[in-house]
Amino acid sequence: MEEDEIRQALLKKALGYDVSEELKEFSFNEEGEEIISKKKVTTKHFAPDISAIKLLLDRYYKTYSDIVLSMSDEELAKEEERLIKLLKEEDSDGNT
Repeated sequence: MEEDEIRQALLKKALGYDVSEELKEFSFNEEGEEIISKKKVTTKHFAPDISAIKLLLDRYYKTYSDIVLSMSDEELAKEEERLIKLLKEEDSDGNT
């Protein structure tokens, strides 16, 4: 995996993401051909991951790594919200 792919994967996990799943049920028509009888599409949400945020900070933003390691859980949660907001703004601006 290239460095940019790793960063993009970490960013995706840090921000959270949605995955669509498609479930199809098949049956046979009168001619014996297989046809789709039911189709269900669901979306599963994967929440932002604080471990990915820590790793992203440690790997790409070294100046914050010592601060992050010394933070309490409450401080980490606040920092997670702040970083997610920043990352979403960066992503919406087309900067990665």
